[in-house]
Amino acid sequence: MSSRRDFMGKALGGFTAVGGIAALYAMKRSWDPLPSVKAAGFTTIDVGPAQENVLVVEKWRGKPIFILKQSKDMLKDLKEDDMKRLLKIGDAHYMVTVGLCTHLGCIPGYDPESHGFLCACHGGMYDSSANVTKAPPPRGLDIPPFKIDGTKLVLGEQGPEYEKMLADGTTLPV
Repeated sequence: MSSRRDFMGKALGGFTAVGGIAALYAMKRSWDPLPSVKAAGFTTIDVGPAQENVLVVEKWRGKPIFILKQSKDMLKDLKEDDMKRLLKIGDAHYMVTVGLCTHLGCIPGYDPESHGFLCACHGGMYDSSANVTKAPPPRGLDIPPFKIDGTKLVLGEQGPEYEKMLADGTTLPV
């Protein structure tokens, strides 16, 4: 009789172990991000066809991304510190930022004639390099993590240029 009792105990233990493993696997799968969410982590944008002084708005992780190719007039108005915020891709300079005001998260509008951004919520203003020109925003628009690949910009991946900006204090991590 003890052999049957031993068999039943081992069978129940094995059944419980398999059920526990299946439950843990199901929990892990439910915690993993969906494939669509993983794919949204990286966005590749070809900036080659961008026109000077024309704002391009893309979307990355549900946030607007502003891309502005700088004209020669825009570059001559900028200071050396402002130039640190621009990306040099090929022979052109680009402003690439998260298009959310650093004050309260509003989306600023771009005025091509003044080469600046205006946040209509509280009157904050930014120049063409996304630096604050009129308060209340506490800092310039944030720069998303990026990697330069030829004329393409890969958002969501940290390249050496972005890491240098973080180390210099040009931008904060997004």
